[in-house]
Amino acid sequence: MLSRYRFLSSYVSPKARAIVFEKYGNPKDVLRAYTHELPPLTPTTLHIRFLASPINPADINQIEGVYPAKPTFTKELGILPDGEHKELAVGGNEGVAEIIAVGEQIKDLNVGDWVIMGRSGFGTWRTHAATTPNDVIRFNNKEIGLIQAATLSVNPCTAYRMLKDFVTLKKGDFMIQCGANSSVGQSVIQIAKAWGINTINIVRDRPDIENLKTHLKSLGATHIITDRELRNYKTKGLIKEWTGGNIIKLGLNCVGGEVATEMAKFLGQNGTHVTYGAMSRQPFFVPASHLIFKDIKFLGFWMSRWNKTHSREEKGEMLNEVIKLMKFKKESPADIAFEEVLWGNQSESDESLKNKFLSALDKSGAGFHGKKQILKMQS
Repeated sequence: MLSRYRFLSSYVSPKARAIVFEKYGNPKDVLRAYTHELPPLTPTTLHIRFLASPINPADINQIEGVYPAKPTFTKELGILPDGEHKELAVGGNEGVAEIIAVGEQIKDLNVGDWVIMGRSGFGTWRTHAATTPNDVIRFNNKEIGLIQAATLSVNPCTAYRMLKDFVTLKKGDFMIQCGANSSVGQSVIQIAKAWGINTINIVRDRPDIENLKTHLKSLGATHIITDRELRNYKTKGLIKEWTGGNIIKLGLNCVGGEVATEMAKFLGQNGTHVTYGAMSRQPFFVPASHLIFKDIKFLGFWMSRWNKTHSREEKGEMLNEVIKLMKFKKESPADIAFEEVLWGNQSESDESLKNKFLSALDKSGAGFHGKKQILKMQS
């Protein structure tokens, strides 16, 4: 275990392992593992040790160069094995780290604090990093386990903001969402349950649909229908029966295509349809009647944009509130299906670490039964 110090005189910077890239492209072609020394600690900087970091779809898009939020390319990581001093970016946008050293002028952070990154593009697929207080957000880790913490900052926070920011939802109100079994969708279910909000959840039909319905019910889902059932003419009457004739105020869309169009039909007068993803990669159509007669608002949400316009304090408050709402427990795994990948061992070669990462990358896109891959750092 690394020694942890606040004072500069007795601290030696650790060696870091990272997954980096110097240009955009196919991740299999441009990613490499890289070993480097952290810059010396200064009075105004801190060193962090990453504990766990997931591989998310947006991370891949970022490496490909097609994601709006760009990574940080820097020469501060050092010189590559070929002798060139190139600008490199570290992959990954989400993860949890522990502070292992604090500059003597920093008063509001301490060794041992758990933090997440305060901005996208920081780079979380690494064992260690040097940074400043402005780039990290401390949170209360007493109520949360490692895997939950590693996957806290994107999906649960996206769910929280969408339920809170667009429509005033009261206890007993109804909302509808597609992609309900996604990580965000499951977070929506749990937070809505805590607030007494009823959820109508649309999922893609599949062979083990009853198992999925049982799982979502265990999280607090009120009603669940498949995309096939959504298109059935009887569904309108069924949903009216569920809601008791009350309007559905909010719809959350991460799929797009026909499902998003069909879902909008169930929103009530002055309803709000929020898009935060497009997993089908298909456009959806908005009938003129939704705009003219029902005055439905079609809006979008992007967590990275919210993070850019809000302070560290606001982000920290949100994290602690989300943890309380979702009732995380240290002994319980995350509600997502995941697989831990032990990564970053100092005795492994860069080539071995690269191959291990690329294997996890392949598994992360394995369709229906794919599991989220989470790098559990060995440092």
